[in-house]
Amino acid sequence: MAVYAIGDLHLSLTSGHPMDVFPGWRDYTARIQENWRAKITDEDTVVLAGDTSWGLTLEDALADFQLIDQLPGQKLLLKGNHDYWWSTKNKMESFFAAHGLNSLKILHNNAVAADGMAICGSRGWLFETGEAFDAKIINREAIRLELSIAEAEKTGLEPVAFLHYPPAYADNVSPQILDVLVRHKIRRCYYGHIHSSGCRYAVQGEYMGMQLHLISADYLKFDPVRVGPG
Repeated sequence: MAVYAIGDLHLSLTSGHPMDVFPGWRDYTARIQENWRAKITDEDTVVLAGDTSWGLTLEDALADFQLIDQLPGQKLLLKGNHDYWWSTKNKMESFFAAHGLNSLKILHNNAVAADGMAICGSRGWLFETGEAFDAKIINREAIRLELSIAEAEKTGLEPVAFLHYPPAYADNVSPQILDVLVRHKIRRCYYGHIHSSGCRYAVQGEYMGMQLHLISADYLKFDPVRVGPG
């Protein structure tokens, strides 16, 4: 058993938003599948850190979910800023069950134990503009992250945090998100959202007592990164 992670798959089998038009994204759907199958088995767990599908509704995203479901391993899905299909946890999991998508699970206000760690997290948010609505979103996401970490701590395993947005990027930070991570002594945090030339400004390595890791798909060359064991 092992845990892998990747964010920002931006799948678009039927929604008309293929990413191939962007530099570095050529044949990305095929590359994701090839790399995934080369290393991941049915006993493994894969965390998908947001922006999984361009579908506007669950029905629109069905083909993308089916592609993910037929790949090896159990998959844990976080919300990203482009996951417009996202709904309530019950509705999403009922949709998955109704369509036989048995390997897909939602990570939202909860935690999942896998391979000696407790996987937790939330979408997060980056306070870039200073608008009032940004503060409201950050506060809400901080509460969700706190709930998720609290569930992880109940397992007695190391909580490993996953976010869609980075908690820090260049000179910008999400102070409420960082406060939760630091107070709970999170040692590892993985995030996506950052692409292309923006990756040069990603904060990685040691930061405020934890290790930060960028896992957006194009940054990883569409190759899921191993998170554990270890």
